[in-house]
Amino acid sequence: MVSKNTICLWYDGTALDAATFYAKTFPDSAVGAVHLAPGDYPAGKQGDVLTVEFTVMGIPCLGLNGGPAFQHDEAFSFQVATDDQAETDRLWNAIIANGGQASACGWCKDKWGLSWQITPRALIKAVTDPDPAVAKRAFDAMMEMTKIDIAAIEAALRG
Repeated sequence: MVSKNTICLWYDGTALDAATFYAKTFPDSAVGAVHLAPGDYPAGKQGDVLTVEFTVMGIPCLGLNGGPAFQHDEAFSFQVATDDQAETDRLWNAIIANGGQASACGWCKDKWGLSWQITPRALIKAVTDPDPAVAKRAFDAMMEMTKIDIAAIEAALRG
């Protein structure tokens, strides 16, 4: 890997499947090198896929097929800033339709348990508005949502 800092994500034998899904779903994403285990290890055998180098939206990642010992949780997530409702819907729906789960406030999990925040730029701008009343209205609207609805956020801004 060229990058000095790489995110290592733990999978239970499905790192290549996950990397392939991310590469076809998110822009500026790709699967790089696939490395096979040079010997047997606790979660697999010699010749199994051990690691997968990939990028997600330009961020270098390494998928490690480490076995079932560790699971992803909400303490780590990718936050994806979207430009409009169409992009928000496309990414959210791709994750959910591929075995993922919806959560609150723009969060969802993919089928491998990795958390994603599909966050329209309009929401970020709204909840950081310099007028505290405007920011609170947008925040309150967001708190009622699963997938973010930009039109509802914009309506909350107007009061």
